[in-house]
Amino acid sequence: MMQRVPMTMTGAEKLRSELEELKTVTRPKVIAAIAEARAHGDLKENGEYHAAREQQGFVEGRIAEIEAKLSNSQIIDVTKVINHGKVIFGATVDVVDVESGDEFTYQIVGDDEADIKQHKISINSPIARALVGKEEDDTVVVKTPNGEVEYEIVKVHYI
Repeated sequence: MMQRVPMTMTGAEKLRSELEELKTVTRPKVIAAIAEARAHGDLKENGEYHAAREQQGFVEGRIAEIEAKLSNSQIIDVTKVINHGKVIFGATVDVVDVESGDEFTYQIVGDDEADIKQHKISINSPIARALVGKEEDDTVVVKTPNGEVEYEIVKVHYI
C-alpha cells in the first residue's frame, strides 16, 4: 500500500486550480494547435506540429502528475483541529533564535508545498522534524550546516 502524503488545504486547492486550468484551457489550446499544424500539410517537415505535440506531452504529463499527487495525498485542514498548542502538520509556528534573538515564522507543509520565501517548510526538513510534537515555550535544537541552532517556540497557530 502506498503511503499517503500530507498536504494542506491551501496546497490541495492550488493543485486543483492548476489541474482545472490545464484541462479546460491549456489542453484545448494545444489540441487546436495540433489540428491547425496538421492542416498545414507534411508532418515530417512541420515544426509547428512537432512543437505542439511536445507541448501536449508536457500538458498530459503534468495532468497525470497532479492527479497522482491529489489521489495519494491526505489533505489536512489544520483550522479544523483543536489547538492544544502542539506543533503539528499544517501549523504555523513563531520561533525565536535563542542566541541571536531573531524571530521566524514557519508553516509546516508537505514536500511539494515547501517554499522558504513564503516561510513554508517541508515536514521532512530538519527544523520541522525538531518542532513537530513540541509545544509553546519548548526549546528545540536544530542541526544546520552551520552548526546547531537553538529555537524557542513562541506561539503555535492553526490558521
